[in-house]
Amino acid sequence: MERVKAMQRNAAAAADADSYRPELIAEDEPRYLRRQKPVEIRRRKFGGKTWPFYRRVMFWTAIGFAGAAVAYVTGDFLLNGRAMLLMKPDQIDVVGTHIVQREAVLQLFVRDVNRSVIRVPLTTRRSQIEQLPWVESASVQRVLPNRLRIDLTERTPIAFLRSGNQLALIDAHGVILDRPSGSDASDFHFPIVTGVSDDVPRDQREKRMQIYQEFLRDIDSIRGGSSDRVSEVELGNPKDLRVVMTGLSNPSDPQAVLIHFGGGDFTGKFRMLVDNFSQWQASAGRVQSIDLQYARQVVINPETSTATKR
Repeated sequence: MERVKAMQRNAAAAADADSYRPELIAEDEPRYLRRQKPVEIRRRKFGGKTWPFYRRVMFWTAIGFAGAAVAYVTGDFLLNGRAMLLMKPDQIDVVGTHIVQREAVLQLFVRDVNRSVIRVPLTTRRSQIEQLPWVESASVQRVLPNRLRIDLTERTPIAFLRSGNQLALIDAHGVILDRPSGSDASDFHFPIVTGVSDDVPRDQREKRMQIYQEFLRDIDSIRGGSSDRVSEVELGNPKDLRVVMTGLSNPSDPQAVLIHFGGGDFTGKFRMLVDNFSQWQASAGRVQSIDLQYARQVVINPETSTATKR
């Protein structure tokens, strides 16, 4: 048994000896250790970009130049083309005028004649139009190729304004308006107000006209149509609204009475007035004025100092 094992060990050693062949290693070694010849690297021209890339660049560059040329031609046409020129007044449409004269609006566009509508400064012209006395607001639009459209909102007067011996008109914002000439003047049926002349600042005029409107609304809420019986309203003293009106005993009563309404509570005071006027007139005779300023006292004909408790 030992002999067999020894023979096996000898056979294995012999096989190892045969596998180790130094001449083969020596022969193969230069194949791994030999310095290889450098490989020449060719660099592409133009940073390594291909011709398709440059074709795309040239294509989009051409598109850019074409777009710029089109934009230039279009801009020149819009700014200088004859088809865009504002040449005649008929090319300007003015909408919403009743009192404002069309000629007054067109006069503001004289400097734009023979100018492209694109060059017309719309914001500036709108501001100029709104400076006209009867214009409350305006819009100016271009209608291509060569027209303009102007939409006006005129001021709405709510009362006549007495200034000395002259009568003007005034709107809810305290803007004083000249009376229009011709038949338009007969279309207005308002009370006459005083105490809101040009000497009063604009914001104060507007506040006083708000009081005036509040008073008319309040008396109409008590008895419909009462505002039509008001002939004059004095707004000079904010603490005492003085009103001349008729129809207190009945709508057909022509007797004019001066009433001091004080600074507020117009609804309550007017209700008391219409409920008691006939009684006061019966007890005091002819009623020419009534003072309702005081909290618990009504003064009939203050000149004669006839007082009645509420």
